[in-house]
Amino acid sequence: MKAQIIICHPNSGSFNHAIANQVEQVLIQKGYEIVFHDLYKEEFNPVLTYEEIMGNLEDSLVEKYIKDLTESDVLIIVHPNWWGKPPALLSGWIDRVMRLNAAYAFPKGGEGGAPIGLLKLKKVIIFNTANTTIDREREMFGNPLELIWKNCVFKFCGVQNVLRRVFTVVVDSTYEEREKWLKEVEQIVSDNV
Repeated sequence: MKAQIIICHPNSGSFNHAIANQVEQVLIQKGYEIVFHDLYKEEFNPVLTYEEIMGNLEDSLVEKYIKDLTESDVLIIVHPNWWGKPPALLSGWIDRVMRLNAAYAFPKGGEGGAPIGLLKLKKVIIFNTANTTIDREREMFGNPLELIWKNCVFKFCGVQNVLRRVFTVVVDSTYEEREKWLKEVEQIVSDNV
């Protein structure tokens, strides 16, 4: 079984990185082949060009990301909530990697019909951090990350088994709270992959 971890946070000492490292340890214990992508460290270019939209992909890193995605059984994404959305770098990863004829296709006869999901992922887990309480996120903003990941991205690509866990409020959390959250990450991954 192959698992891919995507981490998107500019600070390698962040709690997001601690989460990704915890995920990796659990997957190693479970015997997974692991592909670990740190979008900042790998200097992923998030800019989708017109040429690329037209099918001219000449970026070996993007090709590797696509290959890893289409070969993975499990995908785990770790990122902060920035303005109710993933960081721009991760949004660019979605634009460039979750592409037509790799992650989804349209039925013959036009692009007006419902997409056909192509991803064979058995499970997607998204861990994200936030500095807004969960209640406020739901009541004031409608929980946009939940909608983006589950409905706009993975459902579109044929993945139904998506779990998302938010850790909040991170900015003023204690060491003890973060340790408790890392134990929860360990349990979630252990129970779901």
